[in-house]
Amino acid sequence: MSETGGLYASLKRLLSTSLGIVSTRLELLANEWEEERMRLVRVLMLALLAVFFVCMAVVLFAIFIVAAFWHDHPLLAISILSLSFFVMSGLCAYALRRLLRQPPVLFSASLAELRRDRLELEPHDE
Repeated sequence: MSETGGLYASLKRLLSTSLGIVSTRLELLANEWEEERMRLVRVLMLALLAVFFVCMAVVLFAIFIVAAFWHDHPLLAISILSLSFFVMSGLCAYALRRLLRQPPVLFSASLAELRRDRLELEPHDE
């Protein structure tokens, strides 16, 4: 009778440990998913900003061309604004390009933990 209780308690501990491991891995997966989602939001925001600044630069450049044939002072103001929007769009495009060139391996921490678990569970020759 004591063997049955011992076996039952052992199975209960095994199940509890297994559930703990699965729970930890699922929490890690959820954290990595959230990090990836935040990264994609940043990418989209930078892309939208780059498009906005390019559009503003094009509009201001068109105004610049029109104003070039007018008086002397509007030309300077519009050219400075146009140049600043071109620079801002270039900076956003550069940041976006740098961000997209380094994509993280999705769920890399979870995969590393699962590999470590598998190594721990493999039989060791001593």
